[in-house]
Amino acid sequence: MRLNTKEAVAKRILLLCQERNIAVNALATNAGVPPSTVYSMLNEKSKNPGVVSIKKLCDGLGISVREFFDSPLFDSLEQEIQ
Repeated sequence: MRLNTKEAVAKRILLLCQERNIAVNALATNAGVPPSTVYSMLNEKSKNPGVVSIKKLCDGLGISVREFFDSPLFDSLEQEIQ
């Protein structure tokens, strides 16, 4: 099953939280963003999670943006241009 970019980002955030055993609210606190920002990235509200928000989450997770996107989830994304 091929994911679109937004779905892959949401899955990656959840996987990283699981790996680190932290809740989404804790990630938001660590990243200095409102929990609603993270939840909107995880659900259908946000069609386009911004790079700045992703960077803040990476800071909160203690990883680089490169590490965030270094996942098989991003290897075969579906074509976004329709």
